[in-house]
Amino acid sequence: MSLLDSLSQQEVWEKFYAYKTSLACQGAAARSLREFIDVQGYLPVCEEIRQITSRQTASAEHFPVSRETASGVQFPLPRKSVISKQSSQKKRVVYTYPEAENLVLKLLTYLLLRKYDGLFCDNLFSFRPNRSAKDAIRRLHKIPDLRRKYTYKVDVSNYFNSIPIDRLLPELEAVTKDDPTLFFFLKSLLTEPCVRGGQSPEGNLIREQKGIMAGTPLACFYANLYLRDMDQFFYDQDIPYARYSDDVIVFGDSMEEVQRHADAIRSFLSEKGLAVNPAKEEFRTPEEGFLFLGFYVRDGQVDVSPVSVQKIKKKMRRKVRALQRWQKRNDLLGEKPAKAFIRTFHRKLLESPVENDLSWSYWYFPTLTVTDSLHVIDLYAQECIRTLLTGKHTKAKYNARYEDLKALGYQTLVNAYHQFLKEHSSGRP
Repeated sequence: MSLLDSLSQQEVWEKFYAYKTSLACQGAAARSLREFIDVQGYLPVCEEIRQITSRQTASAEHFPVSRETASGVQFPLPRKSVISKQSSQKKRVVYTYPEAENLVLKLLTYLLLRKYDGLFCDNLFSFRPNRSAKDAIRRLHKIPDLRRKYTYKVDVSNYFNSIPIDRLLPELEAVTKDDPTLFFFLKSLLTEPCVRGGQSPEGNLIREQKGIMAGTPLACFYANLYLRDMDQFFYDQDIPYARYSDDVIVFGDSMEEVQRHADAIRSFLSEKGLAVNPAKEEFRTPEEGFLFLGFYVRDGQVDVSPVSVQKIKKKMRRKVRALQRWQKRNDLLGEKPAKAFIRTFHRKLLESPVENDLSWSYWYFPTLTVTDSLHVIDLYAQECIRTLLTGKHTKAKYNARYEDLKALGYQTLVNAYHQFLKEHSSGRP
């Protein structure tokens, strides 16, 4: 039985739904998934997959891999989009499948990550069952003499969209040798040369090298798989090291030692057809602490990283300017834009976004040990709300008291964090 056969089983979908809603999948995302399961929206997609893989036989190697079967059934092409990276002018390329196919691929990814989790070392923390950024930081906290360690932190440059498919496929085939039908299907998606672009419903056909396609569900499994030999190297050498997808950090007792580790990482990436992002390379001394996954760890304390603080403040500044333009166009009093600002950032910081299982607070709150950065963000948010409420940039904006902000529905991150601690009192780092 292929893992693909599980995609049409109602009980498997129910387990997937229970898993998603046990995390942070709430509101519209949960309702959409529930409706999809109730109407069995997955069955037509499963039939597509069945017909596409029906040509896969014991002699499948004699057939060219294609997304189209003799019956004419095709798996929809992913759509290419270019979006702005958070808090910067840089762009990134992402790919998305139609909603029904995307949900089925999410379930397949969920099953893949569980079936093959034993392939990965303990120093890999991305997209794995019962592992998170919290676990990565807690594991790093346990490194002996951590406060005396030097660090090298780096990102892989454009990791998802740069992985050479011809190098990934042999590894994928070896891993899925117990399920050739699964491999046939995965290979057909990875080797499809075309994507859709443009704004029309059908989109223009584009032929391109697209790697494992950032934004698509299966990409996270491939991202874990492709660098597992690098993870294994540091694990076998008992070198303190952690990877979360394309983010890598390694520790040593001296700057010379971490320089050697950095050389090893660059060598591994080069052999894999990848490269480091030089703008994200960082060597740090023990006194400086280290940054990883948006956290700042120093002197045994965990805070939000300065970069993450600056990113959220930039978002707030942009939102204030947009709301001021909206206010001016519609001749509104300050209360409406102030409320809109509060709703926007409560959703981003304290609730679960529709397209992302991890809200800002869900990522940070379980791991933080201090609230210094949360307090900084709170003060900045209050400045923004007062500016919108009063229309003033001078001291006159303080005519809007804190009680006025609360009356509009404002809640501080510090208070939300302490409430979180009360509800989740165990398992602190």
